[in-house]
Amino acid sequence: MSRLTSDKDESGSSPQLIPVTAFDLVVFGAAGDLSLRKLIPSLFHRWRDNQIPSESKIIGVSRTKLDDEGFRALALASFKKFHPSEEVDAGEWKAFASQLFYTQIDAADAAADWFGLTDRLAGCEAKQRIFYLALPPGLYGAVSANLAKAGLKSKGARIVLEKPIGRDLASATEINEAVGAVFDEDAIFRIDHYLGKETVQNLIVLRFMNSLFDPVWNANAIDHVEITVAESIGAGGRASYYDTAGALRDMVQNHMLQLLCLVAMEPPLDLEPDTVRDEKIKVLRALRPITAENARQATVRGQYGEGAADGEAVPGYNDELGANSDTETFVAIKANIDNWRWKGAPFYLRTGKRMKNRRSEIIIQFKEVAHALAGNGTEELAPTRLVIRLQPDEGVRLLLVTKDPGPGGMRLRYVPLNLSYADAFSARYPDAYERLLMAVVRGDLGLFMRRDEVEAAWRWVDSILAAWQTDKIPAHQYAAGTDGPVQSAMLMDRDGREWFDGAGS
Repeated sequence: MSRLTSDKDESGSSPQLIPVTAFDLVVFGAAGDLSLRKLIPSLFHRWRDNQIPSESKIIGVSRTKLDDEGFRALALASFKKFHPSEEVDAGEWKAFASQLFYTQIDAADAAADWFGLTDRLAGCEAKQRIFYLALPPGLYGAVSANLAKAGLKSKGARIVLEKPIGRDLASATEINEAVGAVFDEDAIFRIDHYLGKETVQNLIVLRFMNSLFDPVWNANAIDHVEITVAESIGAGGRASYYDTAGALRDMVQNHMLQLLCLVAMEPPLDLEPDTVRDEKIKVLRALRPITAENARQATVRGQYGEGAADGEAVPGYNDELGANSDTETFVAIKANIDNWRWKGAPFYLRTGKRMKNRRSEIIIQFKEVAHALAGNGTEELAPTRLVIRLQPDEGVRLLLVTKDPGPGGMRLRYVPLNLSYADAFSARYPDAYERLLMAVVRGDLGLFMRRDEVEAAWRWVDSILAAWQTDKIPAHQYAAGTDGPVQSAMLMDRDGREWFDGAGS
């Protein structure tokens, strides 16, 4: 984690983007949604900012029948579709596209003809070679084995695995072992794009490099922590895939537990990748298990029904799926970390689809003051909150009680001290995938998950899945366009708390 943020120039006002060494990046699943929506646009942005040398190649691989020109045309059409507000200079794109190539292969087929890809990479053994698997996790082991069989794993080659790694601990272990049989652990980059977000990276700086927060970052001063990742969209065209996963596997096991770790971990001795990841592992191992005995008190499952989004009627999950399913599209969890720092300060996790609005944020709610000196004696003073917004508008707000200016007594107002990334940093900075792709080229493992992290997260999540199955916990219905089922509010209400919705901020 030596490069937590983009390098800055001496004024600190704009990113100083350092070119990487030449590389060959092979994207398996290149004609799929992830590649066309995220990877190719991210690489174009890094190329346009002069980070990617002209000697580099980006080689798309999939089963789709395409040639180089067809792939380039598909990439351009997709860029315009997913970035409609961004101007694309024809000359710039043509120069970038000259580094795009395509080979048709069924990479999971051991009998497939790999000669086309072998020819593309011939004579380039000295360059950094990266294989990005934008594929279903069940194919990771087979593709790794086929790469080795085809003789394409050059010295120092790296492989990138998209989440989720498996669907439970057993399958995650199987995948890790299969990929690990071909690639060493320090060559495996398990990507979680949340770890590339600027605000997420800034969590470490905020916590450990500001003396204001370090002494109070514990249960003595903090009442509780909320982590919300809300999506306004439904499962839609992904419903058939999503039905095999659900919100717990799709969001909690990776994104949300990574955020929890960064909030909760102890100060690392340094920012070396394994030092930071060692501290995250300690948090995962300290999570109190959720079992059939306490799952109904500690968790809520939900599934959206028909409702409204952006003023328009939308169908329920089962209507989109075309079948009756009990898969959860919403989950809320009360998590306890059994260590000295967090004893008595729970973490409330909440994620779902078709919620009221799209937002990802971390709320650090501090304890109430012991004695209120101002006010009329009956009003309830709002607590101090630190709000770390990951999306859609990245920033940090410290919500405080202040005096309302003017005569007439001590009137109180809840106001934010606001750091907006858009306002504070006028230059465009690389987004999550852009940063993570360049981190892979540099070999910076700090922004990626280690094998034991993945497996420790699955171990905790598996206990919840087993508890749900044992106790037959239902998925409570909630209307699309709301903040989840009423049972989610009750989860907090039992503790005398409520979800923070940003009111007054």
